[in-house]
Amino acid sequence: MAGLTRLRQICCHPALFVENYKGDSGKLEQLLDIVDECRSSGNRMLVFSQFTSMLAIIRTELATRGIGCYYLDGQTPSRERVELCKQFNEGWHDVFLISLKAGGTGLNLTGAATVILYDLWWNPAVEQQATDRAHRMGQKNVVQVIRLLTEGTIEERMYELQQRKKDLIAAIIQPGDEALSALSEQDIRELLSM
Repeated sequence: MAGLTRLRQICCHPALFVENYKGDSGKLEQLLDIVDECRSSGNRMLVFSQFTSMLAIIRTELATRGIGCYYLDGQTPSRERVELCKQFNEGWHDVFLISLKAGGTGLNLTGAATVILYDLWWNPAVEQQATDRAHRMGQKNVVQVIRLLTEGTIEERMYELQQRKKDLIAAIIQPGDEALSALSEQDIRELLSM
């Protein structure tokens, strides 16, 4: 698993794996293009990553471009989370950087029209919970969800695995199927998880 994590980190940005790396990252450049495009069209965004070290790199890059943002991870106190969400929804900054696991539940971020999943998580339900932060009561915009994948890498394999799991669940659970009605979606996901 450590090796797979390293491969995923390299996809995010080589600096997460290679000490003192000074080169570019295609994925980060793509993200910055999307941020510029969203901001120019008046869309505000949530950027999720599982790696807080990646969020730190993104935060630094945004700061060098003069783009203010909010940041939330597992170390952010509850009261501060509420205040950050309130300020974001009121439109103070256009970008909210969020740790995938820390920000996946309990937040109402209807100020966003775009959700960017910078890196994938093994369980697609975790990603769905993250995107649901923008799909809440009071949302007035159509929410666009963007998954950034590095072509020809472990990320493509992860995405394929996620899709197979979703397809299998959809094929097994049919509307009105009484035999499986006692199992929740989470029960099925746990049965099929690797």
